[in-house]
Amino acid sequence: MSQSGAQILLQSLEKKTQLLDKIIQQNSVQEDILKQDDLDMDAFDEAINKQGEYIEELDRLDQGFEAVYDRVRAELLQDKSRYRAEIARMQELIQKITDKIVTVNAGNMRNKTLAENQFQKKRTTIGTGASKNRAARNYYNSMNNLNYVSPQFYDSKK
Repeated sequence: MSQSGAQILLQSLEKKTQLLDKIIQQNSVQEDILKQDDLDMDAFDEAINKQGEYIEELDRLDQGFEAVYDRVRAELLQDKSRYRAEIARMQELIQKITDKIVTVNAGNMRNKTLAENQFQKKRTTIGTGASKNRAARNYYNSMNNLNYVSPQFYDSKK
């Protein structure tokens, strides 16, 4: 294997850490949006879409990394002493990636809880508005019938 195979693996892992940093940043943007009293759905959708793009790119990097690793794995394992520095750097990057993935998952869980709370508030607001409409309609109907006096005598002989 040429030195470039190990370098490609290292570059892929470094790009993956950068993407995970961007995803973590998007998680904090989403958290800020979800903590607002008045939820800005457009900004939230934009943050979700941007994070989705990062995740798709992350998947492509993973697939590329696996393809390259499958080609160079045998030589990396046979010639460990030659690639000791690269392997150590890869292990370090993989540890960082694992830590960042844990951070991303924790952020996603926090955001899920915040989103559920926001949506529950909206449902409550909608329910309150519907009950207020119903009460107003009942009041209106009652007031309209207040001045109506039904006939006291009804002639049924016709």
